Amino acid sequence: MTLVYIVAGEASGDALGARLVAALRARRPDLAFAGIGGERLAEQGMPSLFPMRELALMGLVEVLPKIRGLARRLAQTVQDIEARRPAVLVTIDSPGFAMRLAERVKPLGIPVVHYVAPQIWAWRPGRIEKIRARVDRVLCLLPFEPVIFDQAGIPASFVGHPVLESGADAGDAARFRATHGVAEGDRLLLVMPGSRRVETRRLLPLFGAALNLLADRVPGLRPVVAVSPVVEEAVRAGVVGWPGRPILAASLAAKHDAFAAVAQSGGAGLIKSGTSSLEMAVAGVPHVVAYKVNPVTAWIVERLARVPFASLVNLLAEREIVPEYLQRFATPEALAEGLHRLLAEPPAAEAQRDAFRGVLDLLHPPGLAPSEAAAEVVLAALARDPPDAASGGTPS
Repeated sequence: MTLVYIVAGEASGDALGARLVAALRARRPDLAFAGIGGERLAEQGMPSLFPMRELALMGLVEVLPKIRGLARRLAQTVQDIEARRPAVLVTIDSPGFAMRLAERVKPLGIPVVHYVAPQIWAWRPGRIEKIRARVDRVLCLLPFEPVIFDQAGIPASFVGHPVLESGADAGDAARFRATHGVAEGDRLLLVMPGSRRVETRRLLPLFGAALNLLADRVPGLRPVVAVSPVVEEAVRAGVVGWPGRPILAASLAAKHDAFAAVAQSGGAGLIKSGTSSLEMAVAGVPHVVAYKVNPVTAWIVERLARVPFASLVNLLAEREIVPEYLQRFATPEALAEGLHRLLAEPPAAEAQRDAFRGVLDLLHPPGLAPSEAAAEVVLAALARDPPDAASGGTPS
């Protein structure tokens, strides 16, 4: 059987990979899959070479203690690819690990497709030279990205953003309320502290302090914490002492039900920056974005960043739709005030929901669902042919 090797390094990449595998299998039932992933890829029949959580790292300073372990896992992955000789390697996000893997695999002559274009438009544009040397094609989630890579001589395809088929807007609010005993007077507030341990350790105390302030101003406040299974235990411990008897939603279905219940209740969200903001746009949940990293990492990023916003919603809209509270501006008082405005002033929440629709329109690929468009490009790489125009690709 023709083997496709997939490497996903975190929860969002695992979900992305699972939908890609399903779309590939629908087109080519003869394909086999191997690599690194989490629960979602395992559900698609792809066991992981080692636990994906070992790659779910971020930041600059934060990664340093894990360098030796990452190097061992990189060598193990290269050895597995050398033994299996897949027809194509698909790396998904996690550019630090993915680009090093692509460099090591390149001499084998295996086509490398990187899914989720590194955000060179946001920071560290010099990375583009390394990408060109290591990757055969980049799959872009945002409509403005392909031209940037094409101009640098890197074949790129806009395949649309996977959040559009994530099911974030398909949850069952009534089921969530019944399952968790949510009373009519409860005011639900969605909290998303991230899927990495370093994120949750840094953000949970901040979010908890903000909710304690907010609870004094919002009767019946009840936090709903959407969390990755990778960090569920740490989050469960971290929300002890939060007001309103927090509800944890760890499975994908539970999270989507939570999104629906929050939206239906007129609630809001306290969200870490990243794809989570787009999920909230799909679900119709007004929210604020907050983020903190190690001060040294923040100092470096601030000097390398080339964009005015951290939220993808704001970047696509080219204006601040969603309030952002980053680093020193991410204080309990500021977060509580921003959330109170969304909860107490319906026009503020409605303005966000109206703006979400325009942003999401920009993320649709031409003619196909995002996973289908991505599958077409991967199949073209298998055939060593340029992707069909229907995939939104630009021929090599």
